[in-house]
Amino acid sequence: MPATVLVGTQWGDEGKGKITDEIAAGFDVVCRFAGGANAGHTVVANGHKLALHQVPSGVMYEGTASVIGNGCIVDPEVLMEEVRMLEGQGISTANLMVSGNAHVVLPFHKDLDGAHEQALGAQNLGTTKRGIGPTYMDKMNRTGVRIQDMVDDEVFRQKLEASLAYTNPILQKVYGLPTYTADQLFDRLREDVEWIRPHIIESSTFINEQLEAGKKVLFEGAQATMLDIDHGTYPFVTSSNCTAGGAVTGSGVGPTQIDRVIGVAKAYLTRVGSGPFPTELLDETGDRLREIGGEYGVTTGRKRRCGWYDANVIKYAARINGLTDLAVTKLDVLDDFDQIKVCVAYDVDGKRYETVPEHELSFERATPIYETLPGWKSDITGVRRFEDLPQEARDYIAYLEDLAGVRVSIVTVGPDREQTINRFWN
Repeated sequence: MPATVLVGTQWGDEGKGKITDEIAAGFDVVCRFAGGANAGHTVVANGHKLALHQVPSGVMYEGTASVIGNGCIVDPEVLMEEVRMLEGQGISTANLMVSGNAHVVLPFHKDLDGAHEQALGAQNLGTTKRGIGPTYMDKMNRTGVRIQDMVDDEVFRQKLEASLAYTNPILQKVYGLPTYTADQLFDRLREDVEWIRPHIIESSTFINEQLEAGKKVLFEGAQATMLDIDHGTYPFVTSSNCTAGGAVTGSGVGPTQIDRVIGVAKAYLTRVGSGPFPTELLDETGDRLREIGGEYGVTTGRKRRCGWYDANVIKYAARINGLTDLAVTKLDVLDDFDQIKVCVAYDVDGKRYETVPEHELSFERATPIYETLPGWKSDITGVRRFEDLPQEARDYIAYLEDLAGVRVSIVTVGPDREQTINRFWN
C-alpha cells in the first residue's frame, strides 16, 4: 500500500477526521492535499474533543509526519491557534511540515469573502467567510503569496506589496472597505512567520523520497466530492479539487503511486450552505437527525441540513474517485428509528436517474425515489465487531454496499476512537 487517498463522498462533514485518526497509525506520512481553514475535522482522543482546520489529523500520532501540501491554502493565524491548542493538550507538532508552494490566506482575503457573500444577498453561496475563494482566485490570477515567500523578510514584503497593488483598489472601490499596507500585514504575521519558517519543506520531493524509501503515505482530503470545484454542485462548491485526483496535483506525486482510495460516507446525509439537496428533510425527522447527530458545523457552528442517505451521490463519488473502500460513519445515529429510507434513484421530469445528473437544472429538480428498510431499535454504540451488530444494521450496510458497488471496510458507532468496527481495513 504505497499511497492511499481518503476523501469525502457527500457534501463534507462525513467524519473524515475520525477515519484518518483511526487508520493513520498504519502510515508514516499524512498529507492534506486541498482546502484551508474552511475544513473542520473533529477527532476525539484521550478524552479530548479536538477540532482541526489546518493541521492534518495524523498529528495525533507521535512519529507520523504531518504535511500540509501544495494544494492547500494556509491561514497563518489559524494554523498557530491550532498549534498552540495541540501543544496545550500535550500533542507535539514537531513533525508538522508545510509545503513552500502552498498559498497564504491573508486578512484581506477574508474581508473580500465576507463582502462578496453580503453583496450576493439571497443568492449567497453559504461560504465559511474564511477567505478561501479569494485566496484561490489570487493563486489562479498569479498575484498570490506563497509560504516560501515568507522565508525571507524582504521577499515577503515585496510579495505583499505586489498583491496589495492588485487587491487594495478592489477593497476600496468595489466594496468600500479599508485597505492595507505591506507593513501592517508583515507586523501582524511576524510572530506566526517565525514559527512557520523552520517547518517549510519542498513537499513533493519529501513525499516522493518517503515513497521511494518504502514508507506509507496517506493523502487526507478536505470537504468532499459534491463540493469539488469541477465535479460538485457548482456554484455551491469549494474552490479546490477535493476529489482523489486532487491528491496528485495537491501533493506532487504521480497517480501510479496510489493504489487505494477510501471514501467516507455518513449513514445519512448532511449539507452546510446553499445548493441542491434532494433528500433534505424539512420536518421532525430532519430535526431528529440533527439533534441526535450533533449536526452543527465545526468551523461555523451553523445548523447542518439533514436528510436520508443518497445512494446516487455515493455511486457518483465511487466513479469520480475510483473508490476501493467505503467507511460508513455515525451508524449509531439511526439507532432509534423504526424505519430508515435510502434514496436509490431520482425522478427528474419523469425520467429516472440512478446517478447524479451533471446538469445543474436537472439536479435542482430531482425528486428522490426511496426504498424503506427496517430499523434495529437498539443501542449499538458498544458494539466492536460487525457480526455483533443487529441483523437489521448489518442488512443496512450490506444494502449500501450493493448500491455503491464498493465494500464497506469500516463502520463507526460513536465519536471515540474505540467506537470503530474494522471489517476489511488493514
